[in-house]
Amino acid sequence: MDKYVINGGKKLYGTVSISGAKNAAVAIIPAVVLCDEPCVIENLPKIRDVSVILEILKTMGAKVTRIGGDDARVKIDPRGIKSSKVTCEKLVGDMRASYYLLGALLGRFGSASVPASGGCSFCDRPIDLHIKAFKALGAKCDLLPDKVVLSSEALVGNDIDFDVVSVGATMNAMLAAVRAPGKTVITGAAKEPHVVDLANFLNKMGAKVRGAGTDVIKIKGVSELTGCTYGIIPDQIEAGTYMAAVAAAGGDVTITGVIPKHLESITNKLRDTGTTVEEFDEAVRIVREGELTCCNVKTTPHPGFPTDMQPQFVALLSGANGKSRVTESVWEARFSYIPQLRKMGADIIENGSTAHVDGVNDLHGAKVRALDLRAGAAMVVAGLAAKGTTEIADIKYIERGYEQIVEKLTAIGADIRRVTYVESSEDD
Repeated sequence: MDKYVINGGKKLYGTVSISGAKNAAVAIIPAVVLCDEPCVIENLPKIRDVSVILEILKTMGAKVTRIGGDDARVKIDPRGIKSSKVTCEKLVGDMRASYYLLGALLGRFGSASVPASGGCSFCDRPIDLHIKAFKALGAKCDLLPDKVVLSSEALVGNDIDFDVVSVGATMNAMLAAVRAPGKTVITGAAKEPHVVDLANFLNKMGAKVRGAGTDVIKIKGVSELTGCTYGIIPDQIEAGTYMAAVAAAGGDVTITGVIPKHLESITNKLRDTGTTVEEFDEAVRIVREGELTCCNVKTTPHPGFPTDMQPQFVALLSGANGKSRVTESVWEARFSYIPQLRKMGADIIENGSTAHVDGVNDLHGAKVRALDLRAGAAMVVAGLAAKGTTEIADIKYIERGYEQIVEKLTAIGADIRRVTYVESSEDD
């Protein structure tokens, strides 16, 4: 097994370049299934989730070619996919976002059979809203213990009203609707940047999607989609994680290849802690020289503070002066990582959906685990700020969503390395 070993307490200086957005890539790749021609996807992040979804498409009959040997630029030819049934249970079980195959296959074939998805399990994440959307378009849905089966005589556009904002359900509804005859109107739609990115990709293939980025998305179904070349947007959460890391450890780092507008909610909260954030056309500069101050954070759907940055901010605020309050309003039970931070000396009390964080003078190194992707990122942020050595196990979760995190952190002065070890009972 592998783990990260961090010798913390070192300030960070230099430049970090941000990769393509994970949350966009894992939906855009399945969307190619809807197309009648090959597509070239650029700026793909070199992460485990992207490798897995590409491998799933290959097992289904798609031809996947890395252009120039570069994992960030891939040509996908979906014409070899002849069946709407996915049989590679282990691969699908390795990632949560494999559920986008449901919408893509349903939109292409009018049916889908996909094994139960996996990925992070920080809370119960049902797909009831996804199913609601599919049913509105005319699909019959069978939720079996080991798979989801969709069927339809003919999909047709319809009104889909989400009473709870869901990024995944919004994107799956878009995938299923773009080739359905008639007009589909999605109300209560998610507005995240990766929702817009998926809409832009679909439109470049010839779809007619309007309103992405607002709470009402209108789709006019088309009979076919054609191939294109498309570059994925920068990863908002990867950028935010490095911003939080610099604020926690101190230093002066410029983060390049970003869209600053996508980072506004993160930027505003960092400024509340006393961290300086300068914005440029495609970069932000993070400077933290003095002490951190406490602040309150509440996660909400975009353009509010993202839930995927909540664990990293709790780690950051664990070393801030004063008492902070962090409220999670998007996902239940997303504080399961807090006992790991307590091992490092954090003073945090959970009360339902709120974490009360009383900043300590110094976190200290400890043996901890990455319980999911963003919880793992929080352990990295805390480890960089802590005095002494932090060992993070179960890094497979972190590497689902962060490209070359060790190399990127090392380049800005962090003392972090990836090591192989034999697990023992003492690691629990």
